[in-house]
Amino acid sequence: MTDETTFPPENNLPAGYQPAKVWEWKQGNGGKFANINRPISGPTHDKELQVGKHPLQLYSLATPNGVKVTVMLEELLAAGHSGAEYDAWLINIGEGDQFGSGFVEINPNSKIPAMVDRSTPKPTRLFESGSILLYLAEKFGAFLPKDPAKRTEALNWLFWQMGSGPFLGGGFGHFYAYAPMKIEYAIDRFAMEVKRQLDVLDKRLADNEFMAGDEYSIADMAIWPWYGVLTQGTIYGDAATYLDTESYTNLIRWTKQIAERPAVKRGRMVNRTFGDPAEQLHERHDASDFDLRTQDKLEARGKGAA
Repeated sequence: MTDETTFPPENNLPAGYQPAKVWEWKQGNGGKFANINRPISGPTHDKELQVGKHPLQLYSLATPNGVKVTVMLEELLAAGHSGAEYDAWLINIGEGDQFGSGFVEINPNSKIPAMVDRSTPKPTRLFESGSILLYLAEKFGAFLPKDPAKRTEALNWLFWQMGSGPFLGGGFGHFYAYAPMKIEYAIDRFAMEVKRQLDVLDKRLADNEFMAGDEYSIADMAIWPWYGVLTQGTIYGDAATYLDTESYTNLIRWTKQIAERPAVKRGRMVNRTFGDPAEQLHERHDASDFDLRTQDKLEARGKGAA
């Protein structure tokens, strides 16, 4: 079996850009995210993280990877697992919060989401969304099938998302929506791959209610914030039209089914800083925050006080 990494590079490249022999960092290159992208790791400034009252402390932002974890936490609470109560603190990646010393101590890779479980004898740090989902599923014995074969199938699809997601986000999404210039080859190459992935999902969901079979699991929670939201047309501008996501009818059915879950609706709101203010809950420390502290209500209070 081969993949494209086994093939030699083309020598008949068209005239134009040619890579230097040794790469050099050109600061400011990178479009929308140029101010936060850099080729080195580690903190850029000292900043301790806040700690709330609950066992689980989440530091995140409502990107698809962040939403995976807040949906899982809200699903656990809805299922009666009171130990899953959590504080969700906002990490604004556009302002470089992920490079603060406290955050880097939890996640040396400086990516959201990151979490600390303070219920363990020594606080347990957690990073990478898939790892957090698996940790929580095993900790609470929920949303991961008990049957070995079904459990393996859920993990297959969980790790499928980990490997496939970068082609959608850093590949297609970046070049289609964020890159400082439109590059036909890049957009076409990643659009083709994402459509292949959508076809994989659609065929799986033709004969299965959920990704792992007949049980809702962390596989669904991992895949939906990326591919479900894509089919809904709420990321990357008009990407849903461009990719003709409506043609994937089984995927559309699953997307709508997951979107209607109350815990999913709540999870999407946590650490959200964009869109309808009524659906933005910048921080979450109590279930009542969904009713009392969404951004529309905070802004209304501010205007009233003024």
